Amino acid sequence: MLVFGVSRKVPVVSTVVPPVGQEETHVGLPTRLVIPAIAVDAAIEYVGVAPDGSMGIPKDPGEVAWFELGPRPGEEGSAVIAGHFGWKNNLPAVFDDLDVLRKGDSLYVEDEEGMVTTFVVRESRLYDPQEDAEDVFGSSDGEAHLNLVTCEGVWDPVSKSYAKRLVVFTDREE
Repeated sequence: MLVFGVSRKVPVVSTVVPPVGQEETHVGLPTRLVIPAIAVDAAIEYVGVAPDGSMGIPKDPGEVAWFELGPRPGEEGSAVIAGHFGWKNNLPAVFDDLDVLRKGDSLYVEDEEGMVTTFVVRESRLYDPQEDAEDVFGSSDGEAHLNLVTCEGVWDPVSKSYAKRLVVFTDREE
């Protein structure tokens, strides 16, 4: 269950340094994702790039994974968190109901210091597994975003993957 397929290379984004004269907001390492609208309360593990060039995925169907080569949730740019959908043997997975989220729904990321950052859903979009996902991993608007990624659609036993990728785009609430 790859987040974005084999030929899709995930960009590595460095942390943005604020211009001289502006303060940098300290954001700790994320530890927990809470989405009340779909009853998600999940531990966050950290992943990088898989050997095939895709974003790594969480080991456990009940946990989520933050792409640690990008910004932290709450920092300027697009932080990305992935979670599983449609786990083996019909076991529940953390993002089984991600498609239920609607514009205006809130979600929360707690960091290692107990600070909570609130994000609000802006939109949801479906992608093909091999489609360019640059807008998922990058942002140049100077704002903090958190994008949630999971699989969606029909399981293909040949490719051992789902037909689509669902991305929920959120913005940090000020």
